Amino acid sequence: MHSAFETAPAAPAIPITFATKSTWDAIAADLPEPSRQFARASGFIAKPGGWLALPDANGGIAQVLFAVEDETAKFRDPFRTGQLPGLLPPGVYRFANVAAEHAHLATLAFALGCYRFGRYRKSERPEVKLVPPDGVDIADVARMAEAATLARDLINTPSNDMGPEELAEAAHALAQRFGAKFACIVGEDLTRQNFPLIHAVGMASPRAPRLIDFTWGDPSHPKVTLVGKGVCFDTGGLDLKPSSGMLIMKKDMGGAANVLALAQMVMDAQLKLRLRVLIPAVENAV
Repeated sequence: MHSAFETAPAAPAIPITFATKSTWDAIAADLPEPSRQFARASGFIAKPGGWLALPDANGGIAQVLFAVEDETAKFRDPFRTGQLPGLLPPGVYRFANVAAEHAHLATLAFALGCYRFGRYRKSERPEVKLVPPDGVDIADVARMAEAATLARDLINTPSNDMGPEELAEAAHALAQRFGAKFACIVGEDLTRQNFPLIHAVGMASPRAPRLIDFTWGDPSHPKVTLVGKGVCFDTGGLDLKPSSGMLIMKKDMGGAANVLALAQMVMDAQLKLRLRVLIPAVENAV
């Protein structure tokens, strides 16, 4: 179970009511008079992203109002609920009126919104939990959220700590977790095994290039190969890049991070596939 979720709360979960500009008047009309007056005094107007905690008679939270886009809006952010973990006070919550067709993405967005990168300093996760809506496959949502955490951790780690070797170690750990067969071709072995271009891209760096390769699943199942670009740092074309380009020298390894996240989801779901993952992990220091 993902840490964002609570299936057996000790006390009733606090309801989160979704409001839009077109539904707000009807929602307000159904509120108790003190809550309606509090919402008016607070200036709540159901602008997307806006929220308001309505107090109960004892000073606690009776319910939360959260504004989203109208169904007819030209743009509707299906991950709007990802803002909630960073907004809400500590507690256990539930969606009071989420539409069935939006419940899955709203739940996933909530879990994704709980992510914090804490490798270098203490970064506590929000002390909020969600009781999953009825009908949502919480195992599927948790699988996606945990895979996204893997990708985000890899991408957020700076390149001095996430070079070709470290990326290979992360892939190896993932392969071991699910019993996949892992191999890695490193340095000069790339040329001997007919991978000269990977070697050429990474040969100027003191950190040896490598080809990450692991396989998982029943050989009789349909084969799917995932290939992820693992350029952990790219100074290629240094003299041609504008200053803004210097800020994204690490972005290419996001392809590898997302492939590893997808592989984790496939293996965790035990899909009937023969999976192969190939990642050229290099530092381009031309």
